[in-house]
Amino acid sequence: MAVARSAPFVAAPVFVPVGRPVALRDRPTTRTEPRKPVDAAIVALVPRAAAGDKVAFTRLVEAFHADMARLAFVVCGGNRDLTDDAVQSAWAIAWSRLGTLRDPERIRAWLLSVTANEARQLLRQQRHSGAVRLEFAEEHVAAPDPYTSPAALDMASVLARLKPEERTLVGLRYAAGLDSAEIGAVLGMSASGVRSRLDRLLDRLRAELEHD
Repeated sequence: MAVARSAPFVAAPVFVPVGRPVALRDRPTTRTEPRKPVDAAIVALVPRAAAGDKVAFTRLVEAFHADMARLAFVVCGGNRDLTDDAVQSAWAIAWSRLGTLRDPERIRAWLLSVTANEARQLLRQQRHSGAVRLEFAEEHVAAPDPYTSPAALDMASVLARLKPEERTLVGLRYAAGLDSAEIGAVLGMSASGVRSRLDRLLDRLRAELEHD
């Protein structure tokens, strides 16, 4: 899926190696974390881009494309083609609908929400035509994980076990680095609901992987 010709950019796909272990204690889910505000200079670009300023929009692409690609990669279960399509589609939507964003400071969360929605939509379409093929990076970290083995999950195994909605939650938390309140704003959930759901999900994954 290509971005419409009127869009002012050609965004190259950005991928992250997901074979590395994820230490679940790196980002605890049971406490409130301080939000990292979007840089004021980036926020100032939003109304300009919404008004059709292609230079401003291209700078938004440079600022957020990698985050969107990481999230899409997780939601799409490691499928690189779907990841590329999801991010391209998300940017096309952003170009046409950026003016609907009332709070420019929410630009990152808004873009991630659009990306997650597009990734899930592509997965639904894919299920109608055949199984999604999972593709994972071959590179693994050789050094032992600093945490106990049940807390270090091989990301390839994790993604293969999760539904798209579950991968969205994990992706927003660990790939995009959003806190529970920000995830809640994206998914339409309370912050406490996000923490509770994520805790249950991670507990289930630990138990499943321990028994493999």
